[in-house]
Amino acid sequence: MSPSNRPSRLWSAGSGLKKAIRFATYDWTRELPLSLRVITMIGMGIQGYAIWAALSRSLIWPIMWPSGVILYATILLIYYIGFCIQNATLASELIRKTQLESEQFAAQKIQKTLQPTTIDEIPGYEVDAFYKPLRAVGGDYFDVVDLPGHRTLFVVADVSGKGMPAALLAANIQALVRSLSTIAPDVAALASQINRHLFRYTPGNRFATAAFIVLDRDSGELVYVNAGHNPPIVWRAGQVSVLEATGTALGWFDDTTYEVGRMTIPPGGGLLIYTDGLPDSIPGNSPEDSLYRALDTDLARTMSNLKALVDPRFNEDDVTVLLVKRTAASGVGLTTPRSLERFDSPEGTLDHSAG
Repeated sequence: MSPSNRPSRLWSAGSGLKKAIRFATYDWTRELPLSLRVITMIGMGIQGYAIWAALSRSLIWPIMWPSGVILYATILLIYYIGFCIQNATLASELIRKTQLESEQFAAQKIQKTLQPTTIDEIPGYEVDAFYKPLRAVGGDYFDVVDLPGHRTLFVVADVSGKGMPAALLAANIQALVRSLSTIAPDVAALASQINRHLFRYTPGNRFATAAFIVLDRDSGELVYVNAGHNPPIVWRAGQVSVLEATGTALGWFDDTTYEVGRMTIPPGGGLLIYTDGLPDSIPGNSPEDSLYRALDTDLARTMSNLKALVDPRFNEDDVTVLLVKRTAASGVGLTTPRSLERFDSPEGTLDHSAG
């Protein structure tokens, strides 16, 4: 190991150790109710006292008292009392966690049904999607909705927080998108209505960023609203353009007005929409540059490149990627629906593909 690499490797090892300790103590610091946490630590303290008494051969060191069989019998009794206290609280926590895991499994199955299971083939376009929640359920949401007039709505949203609370709000956004997308006259009205609903009917510390993009399948034109989301990327032959934010995150303010942006996917070009879990999982100082280099003329290679960028050491958030590739100058209408390939990896990753 060269001297120049030693500090960086030591830093990486230290970061991994800190992360391992954080996860090892997660139950003690967050999940256990305060009362159980205190009782458990009292039990651990009693056990520690018994061990100390055995090593010092006294219950009230430095006074050597008691002695002989009485001392060790008392130490065993004290240790057993601490063990019973700790074991009882941990057993109750195990029961609670078993029930919670059962509920999370049910929630995971429900969330799978909220993500698209089929995407109608779009002549002249390919669509591919990747979703990897950090936990059993996540706060990312993506959707592809067919609209009248040879248009398609692409939505990617990222709810603040993680786990069950974020998943519930993501499900709420999914229901709103599905119910309002065919009623709202444009993406600005759709974003405004969802924003107003979230502001009025969700806790003040909950919000979501989102990108609403309507594709004109004939011309390749994109009409979009970016509600504080990571800028989607339009690329072709090494040229990259981003769809910058046109308004604030959903749920922050009641009367937010969203501007509409326009861009076109050129023939042979593509559109990348993603959540912040993707760049946050990329090591280095310039994750955006890594994203740009991952873009390819082939959709499958692009998706493979993007997945390869996700470093498990840095992955601390849900990751969602939605890719759209224009393969022809125009397309009209939709053809037979095609099922998306969908499976669970050991890490709980869901892949969705259609082309």
